[in-house]
Amino acid sequence: MNVLDGAALEIGVPTVRTGIAGDGTLISVSGGSGADATPESDRILGALVLDDTHIDAVAVRRRRRGQGIGTALVEAALDRRDRLTAEFDADVRPFYEQLGFDVELLDDEDGRFRGIRK
Repeated sequence: MNVLDGAALEIGVPTVRTGIAGDGTLISVSGGSGADATPESDRILGALVLDDTHIDAVAVRRRRRGQGIGTALVEAALDRRDRLTAEFDADVRPFYEQLGFDVELLDDEDGRFRGIRK
């Protein structure tokens, strides 16, 4: 939840827990290395939450953005679903376009977009 909260995404704990139970929440984890590595040293780097085929949220820790973590999460979701949809702001439009989503402007005043990837 810290990764999603840090990205200022409005998604509730029940949605994330439901996604975990039904294979709809994916996480990217960086394990510790060396002799001191333990399961507790794992750090969550990013998370993606699906509601069936819709991406409810995708977030990556600020210092780890631009390293392919979000791309890997979306590609992992594509491995699980035949198609994906997402709604997003203009600032992340290039991310979705780079991943091959067909993007269109929604009919709202907020300048949000919808993307579909089949």
